[in-house]
Amino acid sequence: MELKLKETFQKVKAASKTLALLTDDKRNEILRAVADAIIAEIPALLKANALDLAKMDKANPLYDRLQLTEQRLRDIAADMRHVSTLPSPLGRILKDKTLDNGLHLQRVSVPFGVIGMIYEARPNVTFDVFSLCFKSGNACVLKGGKDADASNTAGVALIHRVLRAHGVNPDVVALLPATHEATGEMLNAVGYIDLCIPRGGKKLISFVRDAAKVPVIETGAGVVHCYFDKDGDVEMGKRIITNAKCRRCSVCNTLDTLVVHASRLGDLPRLCEDLAKREVKIHADSKAYEALKGRYPDTLLYKAADSERRMMAEDPSLKSIWFTEWMSMQLAIKTVASEDEALDHIATYGSGHSESIVSDNQEAQKKFQAMVDAACVYVNAPTSFTDGSQFGLGAEIGISTQKLGARGPMALEEITTYKWLITGSGQTRE
Repeated sequence: MELKLKETFQKVKAASKTLALLTDDKRNEILRAVADAIIAEIPALLKANALDLAKMDKANPLYDRLQLTEQRLRDIAADMRHVSTLPSPLGRILKDKTLDNGLHLQRVSVPFGVIGMIYEARPNVTFDVFSLCFKSGNACVLKGGKDADASNTAGVALIHRVLRAHGVNPDVVALLPATHEATGEMLNAVGYIDLCIPRGGKKLISFVRDAAKVPVIETGAGVVHCYFDKDGDVEMGKRIITNAKCRRCSVCNTLDTLVVHASRLGDLPRLCEDLAKREVKIHADSKAYEALKGRYPDTLLYKAADSERRMMAEDPSLKSIWFTEWMSMQLAIKTVASEDEALDHIATYGSGHSESIVSDNQEAQKKFQAMVDAACVYVNAPTSFTDGSQFGLGAEIGISTQKLGARGPMALEEITTYKWLITGSGQTRE
């Protein structure tokens, strides 16, 4: 481990101990102060963000994630204020019992200690992670991508100024250099980082999972489906599909593949009507292609098989177009003969993130909810709601797609652990 980064990790670990001395009221006061500073420093934050944006092609799917606007910064500040109003996740008594021998046992929620966060071109994550970690008594080590380095640096400098002004050690938040070497050091910081959370694309998450020596919770990668059932309502489906695909096409809860029952192919042009207005490129299987041909713009309609061959030529690691997380205004369409076939397709190609069904058939709804193995399963609603703020959790630190520990949007409760407190009166064990 490089000496400079080891010193950084040591400082964060030591500073994390001081957070236990802060009251929840003090934490909330500081979070509100950071939110106020974000609003006051909007011009400076946008100026820093502009330096990052100038280095990225606007056609890059990550551009939207990288971009900060005045409204987005105001929303970030609002989320931070909301976090300050939430109940503290610390000191909750999870279990309370007295044994026959008189020993009194309590299981109480406590911070992890130091949380490491690895993320790509998402400067909003800097503030989201800080707010959740600080509220839950955790220090944090941030490792952002080089694409957002100026934005992240400005954000952490703002946080440090507020912490100093309130007499809190700024080492409770550290931003590592935007280098691959720093990522490696972080993943090997055993004894300093208690939990690492990667937030980004599939390649980043796979790398972190395979290389880390510290504990990891996987988040982010989403290959998301919406199944339009034989009993689906067309107007409802149209709204849900459009919102799931177009609200923000670069985020992980965005629709990637529309799965449609073969008996409803006649309604496909209507379902896709608003997608055409938003210039969404569609990669349709043969049946869906024929249903859309002449009723969807030719310049936006592709045969999935042709697209797959082209994409595999560019990326030999791609096994099938159906594994694609588009992160752009593109959508795949798969035709199925039954709900069972839809479930099989989702089981094969889904990432365990978010899945949705549009159906008026209660039996189909129940079967979908029971059979789909994902963190978030929707009935007659778009997957765009998979978000910690939308779930009433405040800001989120990520969407966990694994089953061990946290699953789905991770907020305050998900970044705490617990310890047992045992009180006796001199008992001894035979």
